[in-house]
Amino acid sequence: MVDQVEPSTRPGAYGERVVAVEPGGVERIPEIERRGSPVELFWTWASPNLEFATVFIGVLAVRAFGLDFVSASLALLIGTALGSVAQGVLSARGPGHGVPQMVLGRAAFGFWGNILPAGLMSVTAGIGWFAVNSVSGAFALSALTHLSTLSSLVLVVALQIVIAFFGYNLVQAFQRYAFPFLAVIFVSISMVILARLDLGTSASTAAPGSFGLTVAAAFGYVGGWNPYASDYARYLPKATNRLVAGLWSGLGLFVSCAILEIVGAASATVGMVGSDNPTETFTGQLPALLGDLTLVAIVVGGVAANVLNVYSGALSFLAMGVTPSVRFRRAVIALILGSIGLLVAWSGLDDAGQKYENYLLVMAYWIAPWLGVFFTDQYLRRRTRIDDLLYDRRHRNWAGPVAMAVGIVVSVALFGNQTDYVGIVPTLVPGVGDVTFLVGFAVAAVVYTALFKLARLGSVVRSRG
Repeated sequence: MVDQVEPSTRPGAYGERVVAVEPGGVERIPEIERRGSPVELFWTWASPNLEFATVFIGVLAVRAFGLDFVSASLALLIGTALGSVAQGVLSARGPGHGVPQMVLGRAAFGFWGNILPAGLMSVTAGIGWFAVNSVSGAFALSALTHLSTLSSLVLVVALQIVIAFFGYNLVQAFQRYAFPFLAVIFVSISMVILARLDLGTSASTAAPGSFGLTVAAAFGYVGGWNPYASDYARYLPKATNRLVAGLWSGLGLFVSCAILEIVGAASATVGMVGSDNPTETFTGQLPALLGDLTLVAIVVGGVAANVLNVYSGALSFLAMGVTPSVRFRRAVIALILGSIGLLVAWSGLDDAGQKYENYLLVMAYWIAPWLGVFFTDQYLRRRTRIDDLLYDRRHRNWAGPVAMAVGIVVSVALFGNQTDYVGIVPTLVPGVGDVTFLVGFAVAAVVYTALFKLARLGSVVRSRG
């Protein structure tokens, strides 16, 4: 059964109880429930990126794209910085509005037009990213315990679903306590691997456009967190300094991702132990004890990432306007999405590296046009209050979904560049790499501006008529 009216303020008391199911769904967090400090956003976004999926971005830059270490590091830093800046700007709005990111997007997309980005988000986060990180965690647990990969996958997924089911307080507690352990292990790993760096080694000759592909892959990874941004800033008090909140959020992403991606690129320049298990290939470079601790850290880091993925995936599903008539609707949706993610992860245990590379690029293909619409709308409405629009089912703004769709179609058709599809421009000029996300952002922003102003002009004409 589905309610016809979505409440604008979350019902029920939650407080600071850690082992308690968070009530409600995507409603605004009341001021009495707000708490915390902006610095908490640092480990909220650092912990989930202290994991093998982050390291593997750097490995891809050298092993798959053929860049040398210096070129790979520069490309990784550019892509990571772009996604981190966007994260900071998005997070800064969380305390002021107290709503999830995909609910905040209803101003730009309209209540029902928001189904496009929220639907993509619920699939790519609650299922797609959930599957990606579950695979890396399963490989690590299998290497550590010698259980089968499938058994390890089931154990990892079960832990992730339980944490996400309870909700925000347990998710934040897990990130806070995981951070010191993950930081110590990955700093130790970084010191060992960077000490062995071979600047004269490249896995292969770089193909034309490899630099651009690496920038796009790094942006796809970091930008993949952008649609989650205000989900974890919405519990901060309304009076929280927006600049400080955005700064801690962006830094948490940039510092963790930049360091581990570069470490991954460095690891690909030295002799890597051959194995069907990619986590064993990575830890084979390390002393035995540190290698085992790294496998534990990969499992913990994967869990830290996936509790955010399934939690935010559930919020995005509800932001499509679906409101089940149960008190713990977010928790129920998280359970369902996590179960589907398990099946997808199972199917991705084979050829995980190639599938991961393609997935990163696809993420960038839709997130960049979404950002183009969202940021343009934010600028155009900079002097307008939007709170009344966020829960109004009558709010229509078809400029948003139309502009986003045009941005995706045009950019992918012209500039898409991956193993399953190569667009017109990379086919003719291979050296262009993959600038799909930049083109998608620009096209969506321009189209949205034109449609938004045209709609405003139409409203003025009708009111005068």
